[in-house]
Amino acid sequence: MRLFIAIQFTDRIKKALSYLQQDMRDCGLKGNYTRDENLHLTLAFIGEYGNPDEVLDALDSLDFEPFLMELDGFGSYGDLYWAGIKENEELRKLVKRIRRALADNGIPFDRKRFSPHITVLRKASYSGNPDSFKIYVPDEALKVETISLMRSDRGKNGMIYTEVGTVYRKDKWTGTGRNRSSGIIRKSMILPM
Repeated sequence: MRLFIAIQFTDRIKKALSYLQQDMRDCGLKGNYTRDENLHLTLAFIGEYGNPDEVLDALDSLDFEPFLMELDGFGSYGDLYWAGIKENEELRKLVKRIRRALADNGIPFDRKRFSPHITVLRKASYSGNPDSFKIYVPDEALKVETISLMRSDRGKNGMIYTEVGTVYRKDKWTGTGRNRSSGIIRKSMILPM
């Protein structure tokens, strides 16, 4: 199965990104817009890997404090358009710890330099000058307290992303970031600090 590790977004962030996508449509950009339920920030792409429990075991060693992540910027890589993330040292540290945990456990992952972006449009086409866009990136932030192991499957209407497991910041009472029961990974309750 194709796996990746990501930060999933709240409905508020998804709504802000859908407003951004509407601005893009209004500017005449056409293509495959990312559906709201698929909007996320990839932290590490693993690719084909048959044992998600091994990945979650590796991620169990992570310890991170919650941090704020803000939307900032807009750009493209060829025909792929993205919304950016404001420079964030805590995010970069988390990605380094994730990649170290994967490497230490022999789990392969894409080692390209981390460039935080949220894909909002693929296979874009536009007949005018994209430098003339007047795109507004909403001023929104997200408190990051969890990371998700995601599975990617091709559906007849595009990609389908399914959460396989969630890793929470370490809970000082239980010493773990997730619960398992009968081989099923469940989201655990976070007690207020």
